[in-house]
Amino acid sequence: MPRKFMFTREEIISAALKLIRRGGMSALTARALGAELGTSSRPVFGLFKNMEEVQTEVVKAADALYQGYLKEDMASGKYPPYKASGMAYIRFAREERELFKLLFMRDRSGERVEENREEIRPLLEIIKRQLGINEEAAYCFHLEMWIYVHGIATMLATSYLEWDEGFISKVLTDGYEGMRARYMKGGQTYGGNTNGTPDKEI
Repeated sequence: MPRKFMFTREEIISAALKLIRRGGMSALTARALGAELGTSSRPVFGLFKNMEEVQTEVVKAADALYQGYLKEDMASGKYPPYKASGMAYIRFAREERELFKLLFMRDRSGERVEENREEIRPLLEIIKRQLGINEEAAYCFHLEMWIYVHGIATMLATSYLEWDEGFISKVLTDGYEGMRARYMKGGQTYGGNTNGTPDKEI
């Protein structure tokens, strides 16, 4: 007869997320997870091979939460879709600080991180349509804007600053409009340079 477990995998991951929200990723240990569930660590290892597997599933769960922010904000109509994606990223950093750090501020040196443009394909299509630029220019535009958005988000996640939504919205608009003017003036290829090479330093 198959063994009946006290908890489901989903309940264990939910408890793990609670631990991380309170104390960061370092708070997620087998003993702490068992205590959060009101038991020993035994039920955890009945459903997961080890803590590494728990951590992997926690990252997936945190990413699902972030994707929910993204989908909600882009569908709300409060901001234009591309701007809404940046505002969602920043809102996630403000409201889920430890989960934001887990997803976007952890050490990735031991991971194999590969570029996947298809993950941002909807955003690239928006940029291409709005600015009338080609694929490479749209990709570079997005990278530059993402660095801008990520900077604001990390300062909020680490309590370096506390800007309200209205000011953040203004800052993102200013950054977008400045880059938009440069890219539309410079042409439709990489870095705004019509010959397909990066602009010279000025």
